[in-house]
Amino acid sequence: MIFKKDDLKFGILLGLLGPLFAMLLYYFWVFGRTISLTEYFYVLRTNKQLLTAISSISLLANAILFTIYINTHRDKTAKGIFVATLMYGIFVLIYKLVI
Repeated sequence: MIFKKDDLKFGILLGLLGPLFAMLLYYFWVFGRTISLTEYFYVLRTNKQLLTAISSISLLANAILFTIYINTHRDKTAKGIFVATLMYGIFVLIYKLVI
């Protein structure tokens, strides 16, 4: 199975896709059919407080993935997830402060 791999690049890929998947889940759960996906991303760009809240919730997906891979002793993949989490967090911080 693909999720049994222990590879740094695979971990980075999982770490980058996990928060995006969680963000989409949050969109369908909270906003559902009230606003379009385009409007959702526009609201995220313009409302920095909401961006912080949703990115924090999205990073929970990486925390879950990281815990699973650490507990199953696939440390290289867990390291990749951690690196992607740091990259994601730094990107949100810079976006919030600069833009």
